[in-house]
Amino acid sequence: MDENRIPEVSIASCGLTMPVIGTGTATYPPTDAETIKSAVLEAIKAGYRHFDTAFVYGSEQPLGEAVAEALNIGLIKSRDELFITSKLWCSFAEKDLVIPAIKKSLQNLQLEYIDLYLIHWPLKFSKEVSRFPVPKEVVFPIDIKSVWNAMEECQLLGLTKAIGVSNFSSRRLEDILSFAKIPPAVNQVEMNPFWQQKELNEFCKAKGILVSAHSPLGGTTGAKLGDTNRILECDVLKEIATAKGKTTAQIALRWVYEQGASVITKSFNKDRMKQNLHIFDWSLSREDLDKISGLPQRKSTPLSLIIESGEELEAEL
Repeated sequence: MDENRIPEVSIASCGLTMPVIGTGTATYPPTDAETIKSAVLEAIKAGYRHFDTAFVYGSEQPLGEAVAEALNIGLIKSRDELFITSKLWCSFAEKDLVIPAIKKSLQNLQLEYIDLYLIHWPLKFSKEVSRFPVPKEVVFPIDIKSVWNAMEECQLLGLTKAIGVSNFSSRRLEDILSFAKIPPAVNQVEMNPFWQQKELNEFCKAKGILVSAHSPLGGTTGAKLGDTNRILECDVLKEIATAKGKTTAQIALRWVYEQGASVITKSFNKDRMKQNLHIFDWSLSREDLDKISGLPQRKSTPLSLIIESGEELEAEL
C-alpha cells in the first residue's frame, strides 16, 4: 500500500502533521529486540510511517535500529518520512529528569529529534521499578506544572516537535491548560468500541487536543483479564464485518477513525498489518454506529495491571 493513502491530521499549533494510523511496539509479555526490529521493517514495507514507542516498552532501541536499516536499504529516503512517538516514564516524571530522559530516548532511537513526546501517566514513581504491578508505596502524584514546563523546554530545544500526554482525564488536562504556554497536542488513551471515551473525546476536540487511541482492539495487557479477544469475538462487530466483507478488526479500527481519533494498531503479522491499513475507502452506516454505541463498556487496560491497588488510584485520576 502506498503510504500516501494514509490520511494525515494536523497536531499542535506548529502545523505538524501525523499519519492517522500508526503501529505500536509495546508487547506483553516482552518480546526480543530482533522480533520488534523485523516487525517495524515489515510495517514500513506495508506503508506505515508512524511508530509508537516508550522508554518502558524496551522497544526504542530496536525501533531505532529498524529506522537506520530502512534508510540504509532504501525503504525510506529520509528520517523525516517517519513520525516517531515516545513517552516519559513515571520514574522520570520530575522536572530535572525530563530532559535527561528524552535525551536517553533519543540515544536509544539513534535520532536527533522525536516527533511527539508524551507524559506516559499522570503519576510519579519514587524510584526505578523492575516489576509490575508497581508497589503502591513508590507511587506519588505528579507535579504537573514543573514537569510540563520541562516538556515545553524539550520542544523549545528541538528535542521533540510536539508534546502531549497519555492516560490523562479531562480534569488533568484542564489543570495543564490553566498554565501551559504550549498546550498538549495529543492525549493517547485506550479507546475502542468497548471503551468509547465519548466525554473525553468531546472535551479534547473542544480544546484542540487530538485523541490517539491505544488498544483499539482491546489491548495486549488485557490478556490477564481475558479481554484480548473481546472485540474480535463480539457478535455485533462480527455481524457488521460480515455484511461489509471486512474483518472484525477493520470494523473496530474504522469506528475509532470515525470518532476523529488517530489509531495505534499493533500486529507483528504481515497480512494483518496490511489489513489494518485498509480502513479509509469505506465507512460505517448510521445503523452500524448506533449498534456499536450500545455495546457494554469496560476498560481492558485498567491501572491495576500496572500498580498495586490501582483501582483506588484510577478513581482519583
